[in-house]
Amino acid sequence: MAPSTEKSELRKRILAARDALAPAARHDFSARIAPRLLAIPSYRAARCVAAYVGFGTEFDTGAFVADVLTRDKKLVLPRVERTTRSLRLYAVRDPETELVPGVWGIREPSPDTCPEVPLAAVEFVLIPGVAFTARRERLGYGGGYYDRLILALEGRAVLVAAAFGLQIVPELPVTKTDQKVDLVVTEEAEYGRERSAVAGRS
Repeated sequence: MAPSTEKSELRKRILAARDALAPAARHDFSARIAPRLLAIPSYRAARCVAAYVGFGTEFDTGAFVADVLTRDKKLVLPRVERTTRSLRLYAVRDPETELVPGVWGIREPSPDTCPEVPLAAVEFVLIPGVAFTARRERLGYGGGYYDRLILALEGRAVLVAAAFGLQIVPELPVTKTDQKVDLVVTEEAEYGRERSAVAGRS
C-alpha cells in the first residue's frame, strides 16, 4: 500500500474513533491533559506561546489558551494562507473578539486587529494532529501546514502535541516531509523528552 493511501486509511480510522468518544469522555480527557501541559517547564518559561483553537472532537485547548493569557504571556494563533499552503502567526489578546471564521470554519486571528508575529519570537508551540507514535512521529490532517511550520521554526521552539490516548499508534507511514514533535501529552502518559525553551532557541 502506498504511504499516501496508508495515511488516508489510518486518518479515517483514528478520526472515526475520536468522533465516537462520548462528549463527557472528551471533556474529561481534555481536563486531564491541560494540567500536564501547564506543568511543562518550557511552557512556564516561555514568553511567547503559539497554540491553536480546538475544532470538532479535538483536544479542547480552551483552558490552555486561558492560562497563556492569565500568565501574561504573548498568545499566538495561526491563520491559514491557502495560496502558499502555510500558516502565519498572529498575536491575540482577546479570543472572543479577535477571532473570525476561517478555512474549514476554524476560528483564526483577524489580520485587521491582530499583529503578525515573527517565527523567531515563538518559544513554545502546541501542535494538533490526528495520530502520533511513542517516538513522537506525527500524522496530521493531510495539508502539510504544520509540517511546513515546524520546518520554518528551525528548531527554535519546543514542540508539544496534546492528544487522546486512542490517537497513539504503534507505527505511522512516515515520509521525508513528515516532522516530529518533542513531546506528546495524553490524559495518561507523556511520550518524549521536552527541551528547555532556551535550548530550543540555541
